[in-house]
Amino acid sequence: MAVCMNFTDVNFFAVLVASLSSFMLGGIWFSNALFKNAWLESTGLTDLDLQSAKPVLIFGGSMLLTFLSAVVLSLFLGKEAGMGEGAFTGFAIGLFWVGSSFGLSYIYEQRPIKLFAINAGYYTLQFTLMGFIIGVWP
Repeated sequence: MAVCMNFTDVNFFAVLVASLSSFMLGGIWFSNALFKNAWLESTGLTDLDLQSAKPVLIFGGSMLLTFLSAVVLSLFLGKEAGMGEGAFTGFAIGLFWVGSSFGLSYIYEQRPIKLFAINAGYYTLQFTLMGFIIGVWP
């Protein structure tokens, strides 16, 4: 794998779809059906806290940050990466770079292991999905 640093090689449509998929994954991952209650309990937040948050800041910021992550992932993968390489690279980034970085912080901050598992699991799946989508597109 060669790191591509040429923005003309980035498929911005694939990056946008990857970013949207990440955004949608977050909506599912942190929903009542999956980890919302465990996440709220582990963070010390309440539904009232979520309701008082500024939606434009939360969702706009989330969209911007996932887009930037997808752009850099695309640059890292290069235009020759396929579906498998994209998914594996995303998985490795999510689990070993992001997850282990969270782990270090959570150990020192003495945060719950449950919160680590929820957040690291989300980012591992997020980057796997984004890498898969970027790798699928020619």
